[in-house]
Amino acid sequence: MTSIIFYTQPDCPPCEITKTFLKEYGFSYELKDIKADPKARKELIEVYQSYSTPTLVIGEEIITGFNLERLKEVLKIENK
Repeated sequence: MTSIIFYTQPDCPPCEITKTFLKEYGFSYELKDIKADPKARKELIEVYQSYSTPTLVIGEEIITGFNLERLKEVLKIENK
């Protein structure tokens, strides 16, 4: 199964929608809260050059911001 790292923060509606989307399709992920974990915030900025949530790292792919269509492409989810 594909490894997914999910950078999130509290009070992020797009993050909640993305979590629901991943759950509906049966994907698990490693959640990193950038507000609660300074190391995760630093990693998000320095390694992935992202300042926004949600940011998802799926293998070599990085999806910054709310983009369910790109997420479907990367995870090879076909439209129903």
